This record gives sequence, structure tokens and C-alpha cells, in this order.
Amino acid sequence: MRDKTAIEWTDSTWNPVTGCSAVSAGCDNCYAKTLAETRLESTYLARLPVVDSHPNQGDPFAVRLWQERLTQPERWRAPRMIFVNSMSDLFHKDIPDAYVRRIFDVMVKADWHIYQVLTKRPGRALRFFRKYPRLFPSGLPEHIWLGVSVEDERVAYRIPQLVQVPAAVRFLSCEPLIGPLQPSLEGIHWVIVGGESGPNRRPMQEDWATQIRDLCRDQSVPFFFKQWGGHTPKAGGRSLQGKTWNQYPNHLRRRRIRNPGTRIRLASG
Repeated sequence: MRDKTAIEWTDSTWNPVTGCSAVSAGCDNCYAKTLAETRLESTYLARLPVVDSHPNQGDPFAVRLWQERLTQPERWRAPRMIFVNSMSDLFHKDIPDAYVRRIFDVMVKADWHIYQVLTKRPGRALRFFRKYPRLFPSGLPEHIWLGVSVEDERVAYRIPQLVQVPAAVRFLSCEPLIGPLQPSLEGIHWVIVGGESGPNRRPMQEDWATQIRDLCRDQSVPFFFKQWGGHTPKAGGRSLQGKTWNQYPNHLRRRRIRNPGTRIRLASG
């Protein structure tokens, strides 16, 4: 849990779960796994009691449930955008439905924040909401955004699965963008693009990013260019053809107009 984060498209991270497992090529150089294996996250393991749903307790990136962190957003009184489970995936198979429901209960209760839930498992997300139709009978509220990671055409099938989820705000995170991608944007409200970072990074070609930007522009979908990547996340900068793209979903603008006292930032691109 971090009061502030260096991730450009959010304000804070909230990790009531940590740990995950690879599902596609975008996971090959997973930053969260690297952090866990270098013991940045493991400092918590030595200090806090754990409700561990994973049989391999010696694995620093095994899925672990942190009940102590569940109420963190309720203690953050100033509104902010919160990336949910930056160190995991809320719809990982090892996270029980009951615990996922508890996380959503907190998001509903602390509704002065915006929650950004990003998954590589939209199939389970769709099954979850179909299994519990009474949880959100009118669909996810506007302050809970749901997105999928789409790193190249091989996983573009995640997009139509996401679109079937009854969410007011659906977004794509095309990061790390490791190949060409022309995503369908029907039912999508926001697109993030970014290159990979780290010693084994796979370079992103400019035309991969500009193709997605042009699709967004043609279809009036807000576009956010996060980074080129490099040895470190910020090594290549954030400028795409001489411009910084910091667009957010229109829902964020409407929310700020309705609640003029909010401190949630609103960038334009």
C-alpha cells in the first residue's frame, strides 16, 4: 500500500492481495514478480500475519491475502485514484470469491475514491459478476473502473470479454506493448500505452504506439501514453511525436464537475 506512486496514470496503489502467475508473454518480465523476488514486498512477509491461500509458502510471489490492508482506502480521506492490486491480479484463480467480494465491499463503502482494477483474466471477472448478479444489479458504479492488459494481438481476445462486464468505465492497458495491435474500441472508455522496462526489455516500435493513438483519436477514446521504457521505466521519457498524452476517461471530468471539491487530478492531452 503506497500513499503515493510513480505510476503516471494513478495516485496510489492498494494491495489487499500480492502474488500472481504468468498467463501470457506480457508477464515474461513482470515488474511485480521482480520486486517480490528482490524482497521489496517480502519485507511485509516477515512482519505481518498472513492468510495464505497458496500451498508454496516459500515462494515470494505466491498469492497471499492481506486482511490487514483491506480497510486502507477508508483511512485515505482525500479522494484519489487507486490502482487495485498493482502487485497481483484481483481475478487470479487462487483468490476466493468471498475475498474478492470483500474487496469490492470496501470500494463501494469508500466511494469518494476512483478504483482502477486491471486484470489479465477478464474471463473470470465476467464469470464472477454473472455468478453474483445481486452484487451490482445496475452494473459497476462509475467510480470503479475495470481494465484488461493487452500486450499484442495474441491476447486481443481479452477485449470482448471485458466489454461483456457491466462496467461504466472499461479501459485497456497496452503495456508492455510488445507487438502490433489494432484493438477494437467499441465499449472502451480509455486506453493506456507503454513500453517495457528492465534489463530484458523488448523495445516498442513507434508505429505500434501511434497506430493505437490514431485509433483512439478517430473514435474519441481518451489516450494516455505512459512511457517508452528502457533500462528504467522513465529512461525513454513520455513524449510521443513531440507531445505528452495525459487524457483520462470523460467520466472523471463529469465526476469532478459534480464534486468540485475533489482533489483527484484531471490531466488533459
